[in-house]
Amino acid sequence: MTDAMTEGQEHGQSRAVIVLGANGRVGRVLVRAFAGAGWRVYAQARRALEDAAGGRVIALRIGADDTAALALAAPDATVVVNAMNPLYTRWDTDALPLNDRAIALARRLGATLMLPGNVYNYGSPIPEWISESTPQRPVNPKGHIRARMEAAMRVPGLRSIVVRAGDFYGGPGKGTWIDQVILKDIARGRITYPGPLDRAHSWTYLPDLAQAFVQLAERREQLNAHETFHFPGHTVTGADFVAAITRASRRAGLLAAQASPRIAGLPWPLIRAIGLVYPLMRELARMSYLWREPHGLVSERLARVLGTIPHTPLDEALARTVAELQGAAARHGLAPETQAASRSTAAS
Repeated sequence: MTDAMTEGQEHGQSRAVIVLGANGRVGRVLVRAFAGAGWRVYAQARRALEDAAGGRVIALRIGADDTAALALAAPDATVVVNAMNPLYTRWDTDALPLNDRAIALARRLGATLMLPGNVYNYGSPIPEWISESTPQRPVNPKGHIRARMEAAMRVPGLRSIVVRAGDFYGGPGKGTWIDQVILKDIARGRITYPGPLDRAHSWTYLPDLAQAFVQLAERREQLNAHETFHFPGHTVTGADFVAAITRASRRAGLLAAQASPRIAGLPWPLIRAIGLVYPLMRELARMSYLWREPHGLVSERLARVLGTIPHTPLDEALARTVAELQGAAARHGLAPETQAASRSTAAS
C-alpha cells in the first residue's frame, strides 16, 4: 500500500472520496468540507480546479464518462459524490446520463454514492412541510428527472444516500439567487425578491450541507443500503429573508447603517413571455411556483443519525455569503474606488 493510500485510512477503513463536478458551486464546498475533515479528496473536473489543489486534494482532469480511468486514479475511494449539475437549459438531455456515470463509477469502486437532492420531486401544489415520508408527485420535466435520478440509485449492489435541501447559497463562486437576482442591484439601493414576501421558502447554506455530507459519509456503514435524508436549513418568509440580507448588506458596507433598501419583485409574466424565445427564462418560469407556494423541509431521521444537524444562524450565514461575494468581485477586478462608489450610491 502506498503512503498516499495509508494517509487516507482510519481504523482500517478508507477515508477517500471522489467529488464529481468539483468546480461547481456545490462541488467546491464539498471538496473543502471533506478535505477539512481529514479525507483524501479526488476532485474531478475537466478544467483546472478553481480552488488550488494541494494537501489532501488531488485534481483529476478526467471526464466523468471515463469511469475506468477515474476508478484507476482513485482505487481507494469508498464514497462518490455526484455534484455534477448541467446547465439549467440542458437538464432534459444531460442530467440522467451524468447520473448514470456516477452510478457506474460507484458500482465499479464498490463505493457509496451520495447526491444532493432538491424539492422538485414534490410538484405543485407543493406540501407546506416535506419530510422523508412525504409522497413524491412531480408535475414537470425537472421534477420527473429528479425522481428518476433517485430511483436509479436504489438498485441492488449499490449503496446510496440522497440529502435533500432547499435553495443553495453560500460558499465560493457565484450563480445563486442571491447574487444573480436578490443583491444584483444593491449598489442602487434595491433588493429584488423573487416571490411574495409573506410566503415561506426553503434555503440551505452550502457549508452546513457539506458538513452533513461528511458526517453521513463517516457513518455510512451504519446506514441502510439506500437512504434519503432531508436537510432542514432555513425556512423563512420572504420578509424575514429580506430583513436578514439587509442587515448583512449594512454590515458589509453595501448599505449605509440606517439605509432602507427599496424592495422589488420579479416580473414573472414578462419572464414567461420572454421564455417563448429564451430557453433559460422558460425554465425559470416553469419553477416559479416554488416562490409562490410556501414550503420547508423537515427531517424524521437526520438528527437521530447525526445527533446535531449542522446549522449556521441565518444572519451569520448571510453575512459570510455577502463577504464572499465581495471577495469574488474584488478578485475579478472591481476596483476599490468602484466599490466605494457603489456604497455611496446605495446610501443615497
